[in-house]
Amino acid sequence: MLIKIFNNPWLDTTIIIILFLIGSKILTFIIEKIVKGFTRKTKTKLDDLLIEKLDKTFVWLLFFIGIRIFVVPLLEIDAIDMVNNAFIIFLITLIFVRIIDILIDSWGINFAKRTKSKVDESLLSLFHRFSRIVIFVIGGIIILNNFNIEVTPFLASLGIAGIVLAFALQSSLSNIFGGISLILDKNFKVGDTVKLGSGELGVILDIGLRSTKMKTFDNEMLVIPNGKLADSIIQNYAQPDLYARAVISFGVEYGSNIDKVRKVVVETLKKMPKVIKNDMEHPIEVLFINMGDFALQFEAKFWVKSYKERYLSKMEATEKIYNALRKSKVGIPFPTRTVYLKK
Repeated sequence: MLIKIFNNPWLDTTIIIILFLIGSKILTFIIEKIVKGFTRKTKTKLDDLLIEKLDKTFVWLLFFIGIRIFVVPLLEIDAIDMVNNAFIIFLITLIFVRIIDILIDSWGINFAKRTKSKVDESLLSLFHRFSRIVIFVIGGIIILNNFNIEVTPFLASLGIAGIVLAFALQSSLSNIFGGISLILDKNFKVGDTVKLGSGELGVILDIGLRSTKMKTFDNEMLVIPNGKLADSIIQNYAQPDLYARAVISFGVEYGSNIDKVRKVVVETLKKMPKVIKNDMEHPIEVLFINMGDFALQFEAKFWVKSYKERYLSKMEATEKIYNALRKSKVGIPFPTRTVYLKK
């Protein structure tokens, strides 16, 4: 749009720029006093963050768009047009970066609330860096194209460099994406007791971007690459809930009263405070499972409210069952073998 005031393009340009600067100050004041006041009254925080991060950048974008519409046609200088366009492209790129940053942070907060888990800051940092690189590269290519710079060779070299870099960082990338998979899948969280497919048992201390730290019950620290952890079988004692079952195998003499054995063991387990009682989903069971070589084989099964109580409860229950059977005159055999010698 061509506006001539004094028929002097440079004087007209100066006046228009001054007017735009004054207008930008007025627009900034309106955003600060009116728009921000309105967004504070809404329930969501997303609009507050958008206004907070984008207000000045948006005002400057409107300023350079105004220059493009009103000043560039006056001067008719290609260099000024290209530089002004570069500023517009850069500001649009910056706005996109800040919007994506806000959306990533908002997703992280909502994801943590919805799943009642902690989103690793390194994961959000990875998303931030990846999105910024992609957006700035696209913006840079558009700016170079604006200056009539051939970008095809640059794109070709960038593709080759990307392939080489991917091969060089294959292991690291595998661990990073493994860490993302572990966090999103929620197979375990910090504080859970897990058993790995390779046999290690311990408590998860930290889930990082490249590795996971686990403390064993021998007070040893294991640092496991996330790539290997994501591909392994993991037994999580804290999921789907904290309830845990203990199983005690024992044998009694042949000729023992099976019903009596069941009654003695069940009554013994019911007297233990940490054993769950009168719960159909978590029953106390005493099963006669096998007639062995020298004993009638039984299994006593009971539940506790937390897997952390299982080990000590099992030890206590084993001792109490042994004492109760002896007190009830139920014999507990030891391995015996009769050998017949043929003369």
